[in-house]
Amino acid sequence: MRINVTSVFVDDQDKALSFYTDVLGFVKKTEIPLGGDARWLTVVSPEDTDGTELLLEPDGHPAVGPFKKALVEDGIPATSFAVDDARAEYARLRALGVRFTQEPLEMGGVTMAVLDDTCGNLIQIASQV
Repeated sequence: MRINVTSVFVDDQDKALSFYTDVLGFVKKTEIPLGGDARWLTVVSPEDTDGTELLLEPDGHPAVGPFKKALVEDGIPATSFAVDDARAEYARLRALGVRFTQEPLEMGGVTMAVLDDTCGNLIQIASQV
């Protein structure tokens, strides 16, 4: 068994696609219309295009808004992405205007930082020291 697709709920799929590809550096893998404005829209790491897909899932379900709001208010990331060097990635993303809610912090052999994905989520980036 392996993880094939995981998701983050986003408030705007176009905005999310732009942020996750143009800023974070993922590449679009799948885009399938689902009716209305919704799409099955996934991105993958350019380093592993056949790897785990991240679904940029519309957050229209009534339970999602309160859930996302509670996570953000408590500073809890919706997911975590591995990077080679969290401090270098923090600097690169800050230079692109990304807002961080937590600067790089080392804890137990891991350096992590938390960013705002502009779509209603906090995202952690982490690297091993």
